[in-house]
Amino acid sequence: MRAGFPEFRLGSVLATSFTATLTERRGDPVERIPTPQRLVDWLAVNGLAVDSCTTAQLDLARELRESIHAAATAAAVQEALPASAVDVINERSVQGRAAAILTAEGKRQWRLGSASSVEDALSVIAADAISIVSGERDGRLALCASPTCQAAFFDTSQSRTRKWCEMNTCGNRQKKARFNANQRRNPRSAE
Repeated sequence: MRAGFPEFRLGSVLATSFTATLTERRGDPVERIPTPQRLVDWLAVNGLAVDSCTTAQLDLARELRESIHAAATAAAVQEALPASAVDVINERSVQGRAAAILTAEGKRQWRLGSASSVEDALSVIAADAISIVSGERDGRLALCASPTCQAAFFDTSQSRTRKWCEMNTCGNRQKKARFNANQRRNPRSAE
């Protein structure tokens, strides 16, 4: 990782890991891909290496990220998918060589396209988002229980009751806050 930038939050689900390139959405947001080179770095870490990225391609990536977040959030709370988010996800998906598109009914369809570089990588991310939002993959979309995070994540735990996008960050922070609050309410006697 390059010095001077926050570390990436990496997960096992490409689309929701991509939305985690902007964290603490309800607190002090942390942008983890502030430059085109950081997007190149993130794509490489996730097996989607590209040679370069322009500012315009970074803008496309951020638009996709926010569209995936909006669609995943709607799906997690069982609301209608935002049409504009569906449109962006579908458009990015068809920019690649082989891509999936998301229908208004939340189903996946395949369409062929031709592109390379960042657009190809974005089409793979969009196709992954389609597979989770449409319910094709085993798991459930959920929102992080942290009041400052609220990230959409894909829960593949056996019980499907995971509360945190990441236990190492949001989960630990909330458990520590709960512990400290309990300590303040029940101080130990100093005898």
